[in-house]
This record gives sequence, structure tokens and C-alpha cells, in this order.
Amino acid sequence: MSAHGDLPIGHSPEGTSLGVPTLKLAWWTFLSSECMFFGSLLATYFSLKKNRVTGEPGPIDIFAIDMTSISTFVLLASSYLMVLAVEAIAKGDMGKTKLWLLGTAFFGLIFIGFQAYEFTEFYGLGLTLTSGTFGSTFFTLTGFHGFHVCIGILWLLGLYSLAVTGWLTPKRALTVEVAGLYWHFVDIVWIVIFTIVYLVEFVQ
Repeated sequence: MSAHGDLPIGHSPEGTSLGVPTLKLAWWTFLSSECMFFGSLLATYFSLKKNRVTGEPGPIDIFAIDMTSISTFVLLASSYLMVLAVEAIAKGDMGKTKLWLLGTAFFGLIFIGFQAYEFTEFYGLGLTLTSGTFGSTFFTLTGFHGFHVCIGILWLLGLYSLAVTGWLTPKRALTVEVAGLYWHFVDIVWIVIFTIVYLVEFVQ
């Protein structure tokens, strides 16, 4: 028997001296840099908050909290489906793995649909990238987040395709787990954005 013959399904024998798989450690490092990226966008949003152009539509004028709350719930639900996908492949259940991967991607697409509708409505009300500091910082922040969600959707659909072709197996469960880390990250970022960009405006 090999030295790694007793490893549980879904775990890679290759890892760091800390016992963490190298791939997972690399992604934690990447996500740390992403935290700084979104932190800088949020800092810019707040630093320019008091310099909004007179006449430019403000949050109170355009935000539809009810609709945004629904889209937020959809994104949070997708995180739960992602957890189910990780658990399914760890147990060797490829049928449920494919189901939950596809479900997570579908919920992500619904969220993007909500965001596209919201952006269209805001443009119709006069809020654009060039309408003032609020428009430029708001669309930059939420637009970059939406871009990250789109990357996650493509990633999940790619994993689903690999599962269908047979490449993705329980022995490669770490690839799904890493995708899950990324997906949970974009969900957490959205919770922060929704709380301090949308909700805070209505409690001040």
C-alpha cells in the first residue's frame, strides 16, 4: 500500500507543511488580495460620498430595497447550494454534485439578471457612470462585483461540464471546494455591499 493509500476521498496528498493543500492555500492568498481590492473600492465610495454632484439622483431616489433584498436572498441561497455540491462530491455522489453545481450557477444567473435590470432602471433615472461621483463609484463597485459573479458562474458551468464528461470525480473534489471558496467570497462581498451601500443609506 502506498503512503497515501489511506487518504479519504476528495483529499489531495500534496500540501504545505501546515497540512493545507497547496491549491487551497494559493486561493486563500488570492482571495486576501481580492479583499484588499474591494476594500479600496469601498473606501473610494465613502471618501467621495460627501462630494456628490447636486442634481444627480441619490440612493433614496433610485434604490428599490425590496427588489435588491430578493436578489440578495437568491445569492445567499446559491451559497447553500454550493455547500451541498461540496458535500456531495466529498461523499462520491456525482449525480447530486452535478445538480447542485448547476443549481448554484442558475441562482447566480438570476442574481445577475436582477442586477442588469437594476442598472437599466438606474440609467433611465439619470444615474450613469458619468452623472457624478455617486454614479461612477456605485457602478464601479457593484459592476466589478457582478463581473466576479459572472466568472464564478462560468467556473461552475465548467465544472458541471467536466463532471458530465467524467473528468471531475470524487478524487478531484478539491477543485469543487476551491470553487466553493470563491463563490462564498463573492457572496460575502455582496452582503457587505448591500449592507453599507444600500441599507445604511436608509437608516441615516
